[in-house]
Parts: sequence; structure tokens; C-alpha cells
Amino acid sequence: MVAVTATYYSAYSTTTSGQATTTTAATTSTTSATTSSTTSAATSITLSDAAKAALAERSYASVVTDARSKLTKLLEDAGRKSPLQNGELALDLSSLDSREIYAIASDKTFSADESEAAMLEMQRRFEAALAGPHSIAQVTGNYTGLYNAAAAFLDALGPEEKASEDWKASRDAVTEGLKQLQTDPKKLPSAGEDDPVAIYIKLVETRGSLDQSMATLATNARAALDKRYEEIHATGRIPSFKPTSPNGTHVDLSGLSSRSLSAIVLDEEGQFTSQEVAAAKSQLRTKSSSVLMAGLKSASQSSDPTAFSQNVISAFSSLSAEERQAAGWSDQLYEAAVANYSTSNKLLEMFNQLSAGSSSSNSGSSFSFASLLG
Repeated sequence: MVAVTATYYSAYSTTTSGQATTTTAATTSTTSATTSSTTSAATSITLSDAAKAALAERSYASVVTDARSKLTKLLEDAGRKSPLQNGELALDLSSLDSREIYAIASDKTFSADESEAAMLEMQRRFEAALAGPHSIAQVTGNYTGLYNAAAAFLDALGPEEKASEDWKASRDAVTEGLKQLQTDPKKLPSAGEDDPVAIYIKLVETRGSLDQSMATLATNARAALDKRYEEIHATGRIPSFKPTSPNGTHVDLSGLSSRSLSAIVLDEEGQFTSQEVAAAKSQLRTKSSSVLMAGLKSASQSSDPTAFSQNVISAFSSLSAEERQAAGWSDQLYEAAVANYSTSNKLLEMFNQLSAGSSSSNSGSSFSFASLLG
């Protein structure tokens, strides 16, 4: 049976330890696609109907079995017996979908450490999902995109989680928040103690984002690579980072999260070879370029001239400082996006004013750029 004692999204029980905060709150899915809201022009992440259907097709028993298998493999690859270290998440769980993470957090067949790790991962995903929209809200003063992002993530969760009272309370609070924002989009809603967005804002203001340490991820990546090399050597082949190597077997890094790739690229403790660092850097740049291209594509389909700037702000803020450093995203990129947003927004306001003036002086005539340029 699905039974979780922690209250997700709404009630947080926190214990501050060093740079991290151990919590019993959570959120959402990692299998997602990027879209742009025409209301806020912000980058949000949601699941397609096909992806939701695919996630819901498996029985709960199959989800538990898959979660057990995947978690065991991740632990073996990282050379760990527990996904926690000193009370902090020590394993990259990004490859598990939202139903599998929820199963680990809730099913009694998993250990206390595994359940706690899953809850930390759920919260990490939620915070990562809101980081970009929150940054946009700080620049624009409009909270609508932030609440839309929370709604999208809650709606994309699995059926087991959505059946819980905690999920319902959180979703109702977000709905109430969006209702209030229709009246004043620049006033943070007061949607009650179950509002996950308000709690998120308080948490990041007091203790920052919840991220795994780069040192732990580097150790895990080193162990996983060594294990992969052993498997390849056992077949009489040579490990290679070139997909088409005639005598080698490709060591594929595409499945690693951007944070794990960043740990290899930065290589703070000198654990990786130059080839490994180069391969991780190439994969990370491919991922980051895809994010920017997705933002550009969604902005081109929006009528809001500030859309691309907002998408860049969102993408930049969704990455940790280490990920941005490893991907080569400097603070100048963020500053340029903010400046571009301000300029585009000011121009839009001026054109709107000119349009209103033209309409009042020429009743019945339509506004056009051609008429302004004479």
C-alpha cells in the first residue's frame, strides 16, 4: 500500500546541518519537456499527454519493482550501500521517474535511508523546477509564471501521489494563488499554509537551494566509470569516448545529469583523466545548448518580445553555480538577458502608448508600425 507519513509540498520539517537542510517535503517529475507560457513568457517544464499515459500504464507493483531494480543498480555503480551520507542525498536519482521516486519514499519495502533520500530528491526536483520561474518573477515582478510552474509540476505527478490528501491540499492552494493573481499578478498570493510556492520562497531565502555536493557526485561518477571500464575490458574491448571507434566500446555519458557532468568537468580533486573531462564537457555543452535552443524556439512562437530573455533568465537560474561554471555560462549571460528584457519591455510599453494615442486621434483606424515610421 502507498502510505507516506511526510506531508509533501505543504508542511516542512527541517533540520539544518552545515550547508544542507534535511527535510520531509517534496515534489515532482524529471521526465519533462520545456514550454513557454504566453502569459509570463517563462520557461516551464511539464509532461506531454503521451508521457503521462506511459507513466500511468504500469501497475503500482511494477513501479515498485522497477524502482528497486534501478536504485540497486545506482548504488552498485556508485559503490554505496546507502543513498545518504551524513544525512544528505549522496546519489544521483535523476534517472528515476516521479512514480518510482514516490514509491521509494512511500513503500515500506524500502529502507528508512532510501525513503529519506527519495523525499530529498522529490524536494530537490521541485526546487529546481521553481528556480527559473522564481528568478523571472524577481525580474518582472509577476508571480503568475511561478504559480503556473508549480501547478504544472503537481499535475504531472503519478496517480498514487495525486491521490494523497497532501497533494490535494497543495494543488488547491496553488489554484487559489492563481485566482488571486488574476486580480493582481504582482502581489504574492496569500493562499494558506499548504501553499508550496510560498514555502519554497521562504526556504530558498533562509538556506539556499537543495543540491547534492559536487564532491559526492564526483566520487560516484569515478566509481561508475571504473565499473564500466571493468565491464568493457572483460569483453576484450577498449573503452572509448568515440561512438564510432572500431576497436573500442563507447562509454556513453548522456545519461548523467548536468550536475554529475559538472562534477567531472570541474574535477576539483583531480580524479578524472583529460579524456573523461573533455567527454563530460562536450556532453554538458550539448545539454546546455539544447536548453538555449528550446528557449529560442518557444520564444519564436510567442507574441511576447521579452519571451527569449525570460527563457534565458529561467534556464540560467535553474542551474547551480557549479553547473553554470562547467557549462561556460558566465554572469554576463544573465545580465545581458535581464538588460534585454528591460529594453524590450520598455519598447513594448512605448509602442502600446503610441498605439493608444494613435487610436484616440484616429478613431476607427488600426495601429501599424508603418504609420509610425511614416
